[in-house]
Amino acid sequence: MSDLIISVSGLRGVVGETLTPEIAMRYAAAFAGMLPAGGIVVTRDSRDSGAMLADAIHSALNAMGRNTFDAGITATPTTGILVRQLLAAGGIQITASHNPGEFNGIKLFSAEGRVIPKNLGEIVLNRYKENKSSWVNSDSIGKRLECRNTITEHQKAIIETINLNAIAERKFRVLLDSNHGAGALLGAWLFDELECEITIVGEEPTGHFLHVPEPTYDNLTQICDVVKCGHFDIAFCQDPDADRVAIIDETGRYIGEELTVAICLDHVLQVAGGEKKSSENASRNRLFQRDKGAVVINCATSRVNEDIAKRYDVPIYRSAVGEANVVDLMLKTNAIFGGEGNGGPIDPAVGLVRDSFVGMVQALDAMATSGKKISEIADSLPRYALVKRKMNIELSKVSLLLNKVSDSFKSLPRDRLDGLRIDHGDAWVLLRGSNTEPIIRIFAEAPDEKRANELCDEIENLM
Repeated sequence: MSDLIISVSGLRGVVGETLTPEIAMRYAAAFAGMLPAGGIVVTRDSRDSGAMLADAIHSALNAMGRNTFDAGITATPTTGILVRQLLAAGGIQITASHNPGEFNGIKLFSAEGRVIPKNLGEIVLNRYKENKSSWVNSDSIGKRLECRNTITEHQKAIIETINLNAIAERKFRVLLDSNHGAGALLGAWLFDELECEITIVGEEPTGHFLHVPEPTYDNLTQICDVVKCGHFDIAFCQDPDADRVAIIDETGRYIGEELTVAICLDHVLQVAGGEKKSSENASRNRLFQRDKGAVVINCATSRVNEDIAKRYDVPIYRSAVGEANVVDLMLKTNAIFGGEGNGGPIDPAVGLVRDSFVGMVQALDAMATSGKKISEIADSLPRYALVKRKMNIELSKVSLLLNKVSDSFKSLPRDRLDGLRIDHGDAWVLLRGSNTEPIIRIFAEAPDEKRANELCDEIENLM
């Protein structure tokens, strides 16, 4: 990575090269300078560089007269909960999400406990480029306050969305792969509350990952083997900051990230009354009942979600890729659920943040209330093949490349909501530059894998 990558809601880079303490301080100061009065929550994932960057950010914010709440190692969705709980002006999560250990980054939260939207991100970026900071004198320096209880409110919010008794009665045998990230801090307590028999791989949040952090099939073959050799009902694999989760079924089959949101969506809509033959057991002992309503996914997420929405007769909307964009559209459409196909469900009943814990409890709730295995639930959904590829490219060249590809498909419907999406009728292809890496991503979804790969090959041959 030759340049620091700055997206709509944060930045990411290689520590000591493109991301330094000075850059972290400048960016945090730029963010704080546009916030209303109030303290700022500072959290981090488990990476070795996190504590150092947190110290730099706390110092910068305190030097601006801001009190900071130090919540230490915390899952990204928990950060959103803490911002609301502490009535903070905003929050900063230090994380590089799925990137390797040498990376780190900064994710920004508004007072609503959500990742900041694009318009605010642009303000922060402009302030960062101007490099103007407002330091206070010695008698106005802010304080660094320790936040001791970081998980209770998040756990409570999650449990209120499910049938706790139904799950507890099943005594599910669960494998949780936290990969020495931040996920087990809440995950261990949550599964204990659900009375699951839990086995945790990589429980301690050391940041020394057991496998490549992104929870994709290629990176989780060893975990699949562990499940095959064990006696588990389900396995959940989180990324380091625990906003994404992939599912492995009881046979050791990788169901993956893409179906995480679909499994949750199908269950949520069923419980909300969308199923024509609703089950009394689905709502028994549930602490609240959702109204039926719209759902939102991004433009790179599988069309299986569109099929599910159609099944329950609810509207579904597609946003540009990016958590902030999904949340913007969820708020605009008053959606009851949403998410991205990278394993990131968003449940507004819990928080407006991608949340692996939402994905895990909704999957367990679906199993408990239906009496089905997770493999049976996954197999009951419409089937498509979604192929994801990526190519290294200088981000400055992405626009020219997309124009070239678009000109080659003039006879087909295309849109530029985010990158370039080409509709082939029974299939679609999406090309877009990454917000976090110097690559271009190619997504192709079709009725079968052969067709999806052919569509990707066609694009690559043009490049």
